[in-house]
This record gives sequence, structure tokens and C-alpha cells, in this order.
Amino acid sequence: MDNIIDLEILEEPSLCFSSLNTSCVKIDYSLEVRILLYILFSTSSLITVIGNLLVIITVVHFRQLRTSTNYLILSLAVADLLVGGIVMPPSMIRSVETCWYLGSTFCKIHSSLDVTVCTASILNLCIISLDRYYAVCHPLLYHSKLTPTTIRFMIVVCWSISAVLGFGMIFLELSSLGNEESYNFLCEGACMIFQAKAAAIVFPMFCFYIPAVIMLCVYAKILLTAQRQARAIRSTNAQMKTVEEKGGMSKSERKATKTLAIIVGVFLTSWVPYFICYSIDPYTGYSLPPVVFDVAIWVAYFNSTCNPIVYAFFYSWFRQAFRVILSGGIFLTDSSHTKLF
Repeated sequence: MDNIIDLEILEEPSLCFSSLNTSCVKIDYSLEVRILLYILFSTSSLITVIGNLLVIITVVHFRQLRTSTNYLILSLAVADLLVGGIVMPPSMIRSVETCWYLGSTFCKIHSSLDVTVCTASILNLCIISLDRYYAVCHPLLYHSKLTPTTIRFMIVVCWSISAVLGFGMIFLELSSLGNEESYNFLCEGACMIFQAKAAAIVFPMFCFYIPAVIMLCVYAKILLTAQRQARAIRSTNAQMKTVEEKGGMSKSERKATKTLAIIVGVFLTSWVPYFICYSIDPYTGYSLPPVVFDVAIWVAYFNSTCNPIVYAFFYSWFRQAFRVILSGGIFLTDSSHTKLF
């Protein structure tokens, strides 16, 4: 009989707060797994911060790179830097410990910042796609349409919308409108964004689906325009065609296709899993396990890690600027006037 009682005690699930009946259940990972997860998440956060910090220093320091397009990349890098430096560390603790021990107030602040900077990152990507559209498809209209004032206005609107969505969802509890009675089902030790059925459709539309559709349409148009221009060039220089060009895509076409495929592929791969989970959870009775959300959100954070590579490392002048920074060349006199291209 005593053995049965002991077995039942051993099988009782661990709680985040053992003294509270409303405490969340805690998943006890082994020490080895926890150490491995801390190393993985810490490395991801560090790479995100360093990569985006390099982009910020590059645009701010080198006068040659202070262009409207690069200010958009700067805004994106700021958003992604905040993801890596402010959002990832608390999320790491929550994911590894499977409980939130930092208090309800900081939970709201962290969740608001999470939504704000991640949304700002997505909207900045959308604005960059529009900038590239005018640069490639309407080069004669580019400087008249996307003036420095217009770019600054778009950046301000991007961050304003992100802040309204982020802090409105959490502090005004807009995400729970229409289903307030279910909000109390959250247990002590959880820090998650509760969403009603309506909010699970409306907020992702503004945060992800509409920007994603715009990006897909814009980059498809850019790709078609680039291919058309390449064919026109080959037609004009028909007598100089190479065997490679006769057999299919030219080198420039393949490079454009590869670059755009990486941009769209990384973006969609990173964010689609999270927003699918976010949208379907209310319609499944909030049955998705927290670990599924954890995996999905960390995959989404990975987009902020990749953005410096996709949007900066592909440019030769950015790579040259990084070499100057990493070699300590920025501390030399007049290094800000270095010719990068």
C-alpha cells in the first residue's frame, strides 16, 4: 500500500508554483537538455544582436551608405536588434524553464515589446519590397516617388502601427475582446498572448498576412521585370550570346531568382508556422501544447537572425564595410568617408 502511495506521489506533475492550486504544470527537462537549450538560444540571440549591430554601425558611420534605401535597412536592423537583445533573453528563460517567473507586469511589457518589434520587422520588410519595386520596375519615378521625406514617413508609420498593435493587444486586452470570460483560464506561471477567435483572424491579417501577400506580389513583379529586361538585353546583343544563355536563364536571371527565393523563402519559413498556430488555436479549444508555440516562435525569431545576412551581406559594399569595422578601421581619422564602391 505504501508503495502505491509513493508511486502516486512520484507521478504528480511538477508545478511552477507548488503553493498555488492555479499554478501551471511545469515540464522538467533534464539538466543536459536545459544546458543545451540555453546554449542554443543564447547563441541565436548573440548572433542576432551582433549581425544587426554591424548593419546599424555601417549605415550610421559610413556617409556613402546614408541613402533612403539603407535607412529602411537601418530601421529593419533596429527592430531585429531589439528582437535579439530584449525579446529573446526572457523568452529563452520561459522556454527552458517552461514557466514565467518574472512577474505579471513584466510579462505584459515583454509580450507588448515582442509583438511591437516583430511586427515592425515584418512591416519594414514589406516597405523594403516596395522600395525595391520602384527601383527595379519604375527607375525613372523612383526618386520622385520615394523621397527621403516619404521614406521617413513610412518608417514612422511602420513603427506607430507596430506599437499600437503591440501595446493595444496586451495592455488594452484587445486580443481577448468577444471572449473575455475565457481569459481567466490562464494558469499562474504562464506568459502567453491570449487571443479570442476574432482577434486570431484580425491581428495576424495586419501583422503578417497582408504584408506577406504584398511582398509575394511585389517580388514576383520584380522578378518578371528583371527577366524581361535580361531578355531585352540578350536580344539587343544577340550576336554575343553564349551557349549558357541559349540553354536557359542567364547568369543575372539566375542570381535574381536565387536572391528573391531566399528573401521570400526565409520570411515565409520563419513566420508561417507561428501564425498558423496563433490562428487555429482558438478554434481548437486552445488545445495546442505550449511547446508547439515555443518552437514556432523561436523559428519566427530566427528571421531576425537571417535578415542581416539576406539584406546586407548580399551587397559587396556592406561586406567591405564589415571588414573595415571588424579590423578596427572605423577608429581611423576620416574613416566615415571611406569609399566602399
